[in-house]
Amino acid sequence: MAAVRIDQVRIVLGEILQWKFPADAVLSRWLRANPKLGARDRGEVAEAVFDVLRHLRRYRQFAESGSGPAARRLAILGLASVFDRSVLDTGLSEAEQHWLEHVLRIDVKSLSRAVRDSLPDWLDERLSTLHDADALIQALNAPAPLDVRVNPLKADRAEMLELLRNGAAARYSPEATPYSPWGIRMQGRPPINRWPMFEKGEIEVQDEGSQILAALVAPKRGEMIIDYCAGAGGKTLLLGALMRSTGRLYAFDVSAARLARAKPRFARSGLSNIVPVVINPDNDQRVKRLRGKAHRVLVDAPCSGLGTLRRNPDLKWRQHPDSLVELREMQASILRQASRCVAPGGRLVYATCSVLPEENEEQIEAFLADNPEFSLLDASTIVVDRCKNLTLQGPYLSMRPDVHNTDGFFAAVMERNKTSSVESTIPQGKDKLVDQPAPAKEAATDEPGALPQAGLAEDSASLDD
Repeated sequence: MAAVRIDQVRIVLGEILQWKFPADAVLSRWLRANPKLGARDRGEVAEAVFDVLRHLRRYRQFAESGSGPAARRLAILGLASVFDRSVLDTGLSEAEQHWLEHVLRIDVKSLSRAVRDSLPDWLDERLSTLHDADALIQALNAPAPLDVRVNPLKADRAEMLELLRNGAAARYSPEATPYSPWGIRMQGRPPINRWPMFEKGEIEVQDEGSQILAALVAPKRGEMIIDYCAGAGGKTLLLGALMRSTGRLYAFDVSAARLARAKPRFARSGLSNIVPVVINPDNDQRVKRLRGKAHRVLVDAPCSGLGTLRRNPDLKWRQHPDSLVELREMQASILRQASRCVAPGGRLVYATCSVLPEENEEQIEAFLADNPEFSLLDASTIVVDRCKNLTLQGPYLSMRPDVHNTDGFFAAVMERNKTSSVESTIPQGKDKLVDQPAPAKEAATDEPGALPQAGLAEDSASLDD
């Protein structure tokens, strides 16, 4: 068994490490091509693969010693976190057993942080500037639990928790999330997509940090609201339910494929107020017709997804400083475009699943400097209305895995002055939405229960989006 599993993990890693596609997409494709594998087999392959991706730099340094293909030694190191040593040894040669014993005795504290915690140098440098960087990095390197939420239109959290605890789901230790009033957290790899409550639209996969964004938007019945980068529709669904399926909720995205993936979820939810719209990247006429009309606009901007490394560890290696520059330009452009849809006195919420200031606070500071008709609101006073236990420091929402046990999330809440004009002062052609591949945060949960990363593996397409 161990010998076969080593070869399977080696093959999957060989495809992933070409960095052509997100790791979860490659793994899902490989699993579909091997349908005879049982649930335990699939789980063991997935856990080993993601363990290697979390610790890739350190494992590669370890793999420089020994003999034979380095890819095989990476697979062995990944499976060392899955199998008992006595089981793994049955698939190893005597030389490999000695090599593994040697590298596992290495004191990781003797390694530099970038190697120990497997970060590219540029990312280690950026994260080192953040408060309590070591704790944050270690938390980002740990596997994430699976967060789901109830559909407030169809289910009550307390009743759903009782149902889960008294059924087959009890083995996954379901418990209420500490901050979101809609969330339920589970451990392990529950096959959510095969549960009747999922099929009936009573629960959805969504990280707790993402759920809290809905509390900042604070939708009301009968309003016009725009989810400007709707993706696979996770946040749209919660907003629509909180509106009690009244008013009009536009789900905008430049990708028809992402919105197509959202439509079955919209149908399951029982909502009738969602209007999915594929918008053009540049000067979309439907967006222009909504200028100054929306009560609330959510911009969950395409981002590096570095706050989701617990679920998408390959992003450490797929992102680079140049891509961040492009993302920052795109984020600023999208935020400007979306802001024009906000009515006087309306609310604009900007959010990312990144922990980097250049995608977060710095974007807001630049936007407010260029758009004095908007003012920053205190997120802490808004979020407490729904999330009683969440205490924030400062005007922003900043969620961290080491502090809140959520993915890394950022959000800022702004309001357009009640007397301001909604006419654009931006030169025509300056803003252009690039039709990008699915952002990093959408690669995580397209198939809940399929992989060990949040029960599925952001941004990617993600049910968490």
